[in-house]
Amino acid sequence: MSPTAVPAIHPPASRLPPVHPAWVRMSHALNALAVLVMVASGWRIYNASPLFRFTFPEAVTLGGWLAGALQWHFAAMWLLAGNGAAYLALNLATGRLFRRFLPLSPRGVLRDLAAALRGRLGHDDPRRYNQVQRLAYLFVMVDVALLVVSGLVLWKSVQFGMLRELMGGYEMARRVHFAAMAALVGFVVVHLAMVALVPRTLRAMVLGR
Repeated sequence: MSPTAVPAIHPPASRLPPVHPAWVRMSHALNALAVLVMVASGWRIYNASPLFRFTFPEAVTLGGWLAGALQWHFAAMWLLAGNGAAYLALNLATGRLFRRFLPLSPRGVLRDLAAALRGRLGHDDPRRYNQVQRLAYLFVMVDVALLVVSGLVLWKSVQFGMLRELMGGYEMARRVHFAAMAALVGFVVVHLAMVALVPRTLRAMVLGR
């Protein structure tokens, strides 16, 4: 005689740990604010001395004039750098960096990317990132670090002379800074598109569930 099957008992949603702990949600909100201010003020700074044959519409810039834009930019820079350093330190200290963003492999990224392009990539478990997400989030961490380092060269070129030389000079640092900014804006656009496709991810980031 077979034993009676016992139905699985799942804890109520209110007792499950949050998808994102409070410190992740706070860091995400501060990063969003810092990036918005840095990009808008950075576009105004760019307009004062364009690298290429275009400028950004003043309506999407912040600061009103060069000095004002620089003040906004530096304030947001410290917020982004400090918040980013705290985020990375907490990820390392809690082991979250390895649990959420690793392992990562070219084959896994290509597999998940192909599934996403076919509309077959599942989002059943918001606590588990697919490999495309892992790559994107690791990339943006490196990109923000590059923004900060190249920004230091532009801000204090003489004091950070070694960094300036490693980056190929002041003008090259400007191009690196611009490219890193463009990559960050591209990430934000794709990120917002993914949130629109899977809106519950926004709820999880705001409320934790």
